[in-house]
Amino acid sequence: MIHKHKPEVLVTGAGGSLAQYVINELKKDYHVVLVDFRRRVQMDEGMSSYRVEYSKRGFEDIFRKHKIEAVIHLGRMGLYESTHRNRYNHNVLGTQRLLDLAHKYAVKKVVVLSTYYVYGASPYNPALLTEEAPLKASELTMDLVDSVELENLANIYLWKYPELNITILRPCNIAGPGVLNSLSLLLSSKMAPVLMGFSPMMQFIHVEDAAHAIVLAFKQNKPGIYNVATDDWVSYQEAATQCGCRRMPIPSIPEGLPRMISKRMNWKGWPAYLVNYYKYPVIIDGGLFNKTFGFKPQRSLDDIFSYYREKKEMGIL
Repeated sequence: MIHKHKPEVLVTGAGGSLAQYVINELKKDYHVVLVDFRRRVQMDEGMSSYRVEYSKRGFEDIFRKHKIEAVIHLGRMGLYESTHRNRYNHNVLGTQRLLDLAHKYAVKKVVVLSTYYVYGASPYNPALLTEEAPLKASELTMDLVDSVELENLANIYLWKYPELNITILRPCNIAGPGVLNSLSLLLSSKMAPVLMGFSPMMQFIHVEDAAHAIVLAFKQNKPGIYNVATDDWVSYQEAATQCGCRRMPIPSIPEGLPRMISKRMNWKGWPAYLVNYYKYPVIIDGGLFNKTFGFKPQRSLDDIFSYYREKKEMGIL
């Protein structure tokens, strides 16, 4: 049963761990409409759930059936989930259709989840990357083109249709219970590949804090582009050790060798196109988001790392 007195919010990627935390924060005050292209998500009372791809006609039917007042777009196809072409079709063309429907049906707020990967891993990156830094990822690897294009598209709509009130979030590495991104898969493994001679600094944010940041951005409605990160960072090799991983040294020269090894081993947690992120630091400045939205992460690095470490000790991972 639809509770007409509650504002209706559409959450894409509803089956993911991050989305589940977001939904739990929203469900008391909003009628949440769950959408996932992988499966129909089990729902609580006062929710509606659909399994549909953005390109299918049934997706627009959701906008016809519900008075969607806001969209929280978390439904990106992961870097390791499919081919480059499929990811581009889903992440870029699918997002374009979502934004077109949001405009057509007079949605008042849109939050788009991007990623810090868009900055690209380069030895010439400044110590702290602000939101004004150029997005170099697509110049460095074609496998990240869809991430950059998705954000560029959202940015175009941000300026073209100000009434959509689009907020774009670029979080650092999201980790913790249920997260299935490439780095989380790596930290879940017993072995962690490390490039000999390299151990870049990295940032991590607990999935609960990332979800709270998304909800803050949604509720406060201050459109723009924001990095989302903690003020703590740690070297990659130290993070792997803290998570209970055994380090596996990989030769870093000749330059193409680490990528070749990754492809040969088919490592989802350490894919060839992300090798540079385990070589050069990509540290983002989350100060603008923290100040604008009054955000303060509640979970420490130890909260994140102990989750992976304890699961391994219990033989679960």
